[in-house]
Amino acid sequence: MDRVITYEAPKGASANNQFAVFVRTAGQPWQELFVYEVMVDMHNVRPASMVYFDMDGAVEVKVNSRKQLIREAVIRPLSASIHYDHDKQEVRFTLDRPRKLSIEINGDRFANLHLFANPLEADVPDPDSDKVLVLNPAIHRTEDIYRLTSTPQKEGGEAPDTIYFAPGMHYLEETLLRIPSGTTVYIAGGALVVGSLVCDRVRDVTIRGRGLLYLSQFHRFSAFRGIRITFSENIKVEGITTLDPPHYSIYLGQSHHVQIRNFKSFSTRGWSDGIDMMSCSHIDIEDVFLRTSDDCIAIYGSRWDYYGDTRHVSVRNSVFWADVAHPLMIGTHGNHHGDGDTISDIVFDNIDILEHHEPQLNYMGAMAINAGDSNIVRDVVYRNIRVESFELGRLIDLRVVWNKDYNPIPGRRIENIHFEDISYQGDTRNPIQIFGYDEERMLVNVTFVRLMINGRLILEPEHDLFQINDYTSGVSFDA
Repeated sequence: MDRVITYEAPKGASANNQFAVFVRTAGQPWQELFVYEVMVDMHNVRPASMVYFDMDGAVEVKVNSRKQLIREAVIRPLSASIHYDHDKQEVRFTLDRPRKLSIEINGDRFANLHLFANPLEADVPDPDSDKVLVLNPAIHRTEDIYRLTSTPQKEGGEAPDTIYFAPGMHYLEETLLRIPSGTTVYIAGGALVVGSLVCDRVRDVTIRGRGLLYLSQFHRFSAFRGIRITFSENIKVEGITTLDPPHYSIYLGQSHHVQIRNFKSFSTRGWSDGIDMMSCSHIDIEDVFLRTSDDCIAIYGSRWDYYGDTRHVSVRNSVFWADVAHPLMIGTHGNHHGDGDTISDIVFDNIDILEHHEPQLNYMGAMAINAGDSNIVRDVVYRNIRVESFELGRLIDLRVVWNKDYNPIPGRRIENIHFEDISYQGDTRNPIQIFGYDEERMLVNVTFVRLMINGRLILEPEHDLFQINDYTSGVSFDA
């Protein structure tokens, strides 16, 4: 049976009146969605639009353009192949599955509509359960939350293990909510939480729901993150959206066995990366949409208080939009005081890259491995990656590098990098770079299988498409 679930926005949420958006199942009345204002693009911060709902089966969508007549429309990722009709005022289409889409009118990628059609939730917490602490809209003192979660709600019962933010506006008075081990934090659809969630030296924590974490009001140098996960294990994040954190959307330090599913984020500040990890292992990222003003995904070794290799990272079935810097980045930071770190066993699979804009030559690369700090980066797979035309950058940047802005010493080695079924349609003025550093710091064994650039199968390092230096060996191509 076809189903659609919509959520009322909390009073005080910022709306954008660029679009009116409606959804329905066949034969049912249209339901209007609240159109949230989301800020994008550090270079010129400006408002875009976002809607979300849950669905199963088939759902019809109607988008009315309130500010301009529609001459042309596009729905991206293009790989979704969404069939749509439009006239001067309206775009209509049907979804047969959950999607994360950008609807763009008259070529405008900035005043666009982001549409997040989520799957239906499983196992929604029961707010009437004694094990669920329901927080109604308010300003919350975190010490009160800690006290209530450690106190049974009924005499002789057990203390709550779920913190439930009900629909409405919530403010964390101390900004940071530190989550105890064994706790679920549930942010309901229609809830907006102003603050940051922290998992520090804990295990078995879940953060999920359909609501929003909102951090736009915090200054850039406050460095608050949407979610911080440090020295922790068995952590799950699912379903929520983060709006404009001053620093990373999800920050991972020396943590292991972390699952991130159906997470969405927008950012506009310097160093407001999407999901970054230092010295982590067994990180599984799936079905995320990140539109950020720094790297969407960054995978590092040691940095700050976190030490050790990073291994076994999987990023799948996701959409990345870097208004600034790299969509996919590996390798910059490591243990430069010691022998560096090994970053290995990384897989990117079934990815759409919608934008890459970076004016600095040293920071280009929709897919980038820049091994610094004596790091070794090895055994990385990029598979089924579709890169749409981007504003400014380069498709691939592989370098053993000494970036003197960040690296006290050069990297050590890059090896065994595999690209399979990569397609790119766009400008190639900045060629793919494949550079070792010197005879002792080589880049070896890079394979390209079915590399398509502007509709052509590439079977050799064509001069206008590739730059390969003398400290590189084993670059091969196959159909």
